[in-house]
Amino acid sequence: MLDSNKVKLGIAPIAWTNDDMPDLGKENTFEQCISEMALAGYTGCEVGNKYPRDTKVLKKALDLRGMQICNAWFSSFLLTKPYEEVEKDFIEHISFLKEMGAKVVGISEQGHSIQGTDKAIFEEKYVMNDEEWDRLCKGINKLGRVAKNMGIKMCLHHHMGTVVQTEAEVDRLMANTDPEVFGLLFDSGHLAYCDEDYMSVLNKYIDRIYHVHLKDIRPEIVATVKAEKLSFLQGVRLGAFTVPGDGSIDFKPIFDVLEKAGYEGYVLVEAEQDPAIANPFEYALKARKYIRETAGL
Repeated sequence: MLDSNKVKLGIAPIAWTNDDMPDLGKENTFEQCISEMALAGYTGCEVGNKYPRDTKVLKKALDLRGMQICNAWFSSFLLTKPYEEVEKDFIEHISFLKEMGAKVVGISEQGHSIQGTDKAIFEEKYVMNDEEWDRLCKGINKLGRVAKNMGIKMCLHHHMGTVVQTEAEVDRLMANTDPEVFGLLFDSGHLAYCDEDYMSVLNKYIDRIYHVHLKDIRPEIVATVKAEKLSFLQGVRLGAFTVPGDGSIDFKPIFDVLEKAGYEGYVLVEAEQDPAIANPFEYALKARKYIRETAGL
């Protein structure tokens, strides 16, 4: 069982309001989102598109509900923009996180990403050449040093449709980046989605995992996405993702590895679904119950 003194439980607002497809959850307010998170028994969250950017306003709203920000997605464009431009945006992003008391920042390389496009997610993913790999890893090391100097741990979110999606791509990234300044945001759902061995990735990099997303999948929907050559966003609308305890992933082995390694930090429920179909409060409660029973949190 996980130690609640070391491991905190959070949930992502993307189940209430979707960043990539704002029509999903447009009816849900920021206040409803964080109130239902707290009511369901979570103490941490990430940042959604309806969250106020004024840190005083945001902190007051979260404090009233016993919540805190534990991470916020940062889109890096190290492959397609000048490094200096990316770093400037990154420093601004980290400054916001520091004010909110977060200890971790999760980045996703969005250069050449097809995540938010209408391209077929299994057929049209961009594959980097050696020069691009070198540029990405050097850029990540630079950003990692910036984050460390500002007192925040940086990790990369391997993600469907991005240049770091598969186990082999995670391996190459981790082998060519500095463990002193950079780690991994482990996401079970994204690895399972592309039929990669998520337990292998977890075991290999457990000492460099700074943040964990607990995401489940519905394999029958993923199979449809693959067979019909659908995009990532089309898969989301169909319900490819769900919360722990509602899909095909057994999270007990994941929790066991985290416990044995003495993992400290947040584990965060994340499952982008259409809230009109999958009521976010209902699914937050479902995940909370499963995690309590399986991990003791």
